[in-house]
Amino acid sequence: MVTEKNNDQKRIEIALVGNPNVGKSTLFNQLTGLNQSVGNYPGKTVEIARGTLVFRGHRIEVVDLPGIYSLSAFSEEEIITRDYVLSGRPDLIVNIVDAMAPERNLYLTLQLMEMGVKLVIALNFVEDAKTKGIQIDISSLSRELGIPIIAVNAVTGSGISELVEAAINHLTTAPPKRPRYGKEVEMRLSEISGAIRTTDFGIPENLSPEWIAIKLLEGDPIILERFPKLAHLVNKIKAIKNELEMVHGEESSVVIASERYSAIHRIVKSSSVMHASPITTRSERVEALLTHRYLGYLILLLVLGGMFFSIFAMGGKISEIFDLYFNLMTVQIRDILLRQGIAQPILDLLVNGILFGVAAGLSIVISYIFLFYLALSVLEDTGYLPRAAFLLDSIMHKLGLHGKAFIPMLLGYGCSVPACISCKIMETWKERMILGALVVMIPCSARSVIILGVAAQYLGFAAAIGIYLLDIFVVVGIGRLLFRAMPGESVGLIMEMPRIRLFKPLLVLKKTWVKTKDFVYVGLPLIVAGSALIEALRVAGLLDLVVLALSPFTYGLLGLPVAVGISIIFGILRKEMALVMLATYANTMDFSSFMSPAQMAVFTVFMVLYIPCVATIAALLKEYKVKWTLFTVALNLAVATIVALAVRVLLIPVF
Repeated sequence: MVTEKNNDQKRIEIALVGNPNVGKSTLFNQLTGLNQSVGNYPGKTVEIARGTLVFRGHRIEVVDLPGIYSLSAFSEEEIITRDYVLSGRPDLIVNIVDAMAPERNLYLTLQLMEMGVKLVIALNFVEDAKTKGIQIDISSLSRELGIPIIAVNAVTGSGISELVEAAINHLTTAPPKRPRYGKEVEMRLSEISGAIRTTDFGIPENLSPEWIAIKLLEGDPIILERFPKLAHLVNKIKAIKNELEMVHGEESSVVIASERYSAIHRIVKSSSVMHASPITTRSERVEALLTHRYLGYLILLLVLGGMFFSIFAMGGKISEIFDLYFNLMTVQIRDILLRQGIAQPILDLLVNGILFGVAAGLSIVISYIFLFYLALSVLEDTGYLPRAAFLLDSIMHKLGLHGKAFIPMLLGYGCSVPACISCKIMETWKERMILGALVVMIPCSARSVIILGVAAQYLGFAAAIGIYLLDIFVVVGIGRLLFRAMPGESVGLIMEMPRIRLFKPLLVLKKTWVKTKDFVYVGLPLIVAGSALIEALRVAGLLDLVVLALSPFTYGLLGLPVAVGISIIFGILRKEMALVMLATYANTMDFSSFMSPAQMAVFTVFMVLYIPCVATIAALLKEYKVKWTLFTVALNLAVATIVALAVRVLLIPVF
């Protein structure tokens, strides 16, 4: 697959494969920098990241495949990674191995060797392994496996150049031979692979008959689905599996797994993996503190509280400064356009519509969205998020979920779209459905703009925090109801903890930009277009008709100003637009001029809980299909209306 380009650069594709939390994505960022794109695997919801680099006359495309523990067929991530590796598209696989857990990581390595693909191993966390008392003889391990092994530090970038050079140098070498297993297993693998070689079963040439034999012996159902002609061997394979199970007293899949671990143990032992005296590190002391049964919760409260308070304080100050300079600039631009003889309707469209929309969108990005993703990226990069999930496991069980659900929920405070997509980390259908319905009720950064722009600014910081707490209370209550109403079981928390480490500022900024640019590229044009549309409808005298049509609901039911109807309409497109469009329609950013404090409270509560934006609805459709998406949208609207009505009733004396 190595090809020549017109500029004499050779094109190479390298795929990164490894367990979760081995530094695979960090290595990917080191290799590709900002030359990255993320997209779903065709027909799937699992994301695959791509990036490019140029190295010594080679243009290399790097593909970051999902983190997996094995190449079985038990999860979507495993199937996608296996299919991509077998597709023949990558010229070479870089297998990232954690030096602190070689035996667990090499299980995936052996499966890659069984597939007959070209391999280079990137051995990460070598320095950390030494502090744990694990010292690996890399040269010896490389000889045992027959695979080049390069020690790297994915965080600092040490060893990256050597890794890329090794990958290029081994493009033309033969794939490594897989380790030999026990006599009984090898004899039966030989029998099955021999039968495969003698007949055309429609198996591509790049697939090793031995690998097919291993998969058939393991009972992999996907192999028979994809190569139906193998059905002619079903009886033969069944007889061979029965023989093997009679000898070992275990299922054939267990026998194969045991043989792999036996081979790994033999390789690790003979390659001089030495266990020195372990050292208690600062990281371990911090780990004990962060997961302490009492202090851990206090630290969690301080971390999350400090994060949101900092965002509110800094975002509010930045927004004030931005609005001040924008207002001055608007006056100057309006004067210039007036002197040019621009007609008043066009002037209003340009200034009140387009210019106002650009400024409002940029204010949201700079003041809140960027800051939130910056804080979230720091928590991700330091490895704190899984600790928070561990601490919150017992609380999440009250919702019929477990601690891992905390991660999508926290993502929901940034954007509901990735929060919906990440719900697939839950193990059972029931958990995924409950979590999908709850994360869209979490106030995302766009809804936080409404909380900050109305409640915090006019009602005070305490009122804003009260709305966040009310939202949590509603989410917990709905979660309990769904947990009791839906059939199915929940499972416990099984989650690997990445090491606690200092974040790398450059990587954090890259992550923040990747998460923010979606809004800049997609959301900002929508806000500008919506703002221009509102102004055009107002100039044409049609806007009032649309808003009045919603008055029985906005004014009659919720007791809000009729103008709020514009927020409901455009809030479905993007939640950020709800506030911007209301300000545009009312021709003022001073919401206290047409809403009482009680009305602002009802308005904020309703906007935080009601129908998610179209991007989130699209994500729900992709993940949960039409039926559950319609249920989730209807649930949001019902909950928002009921809670807003309850707030109105409680605040009737001040209406």
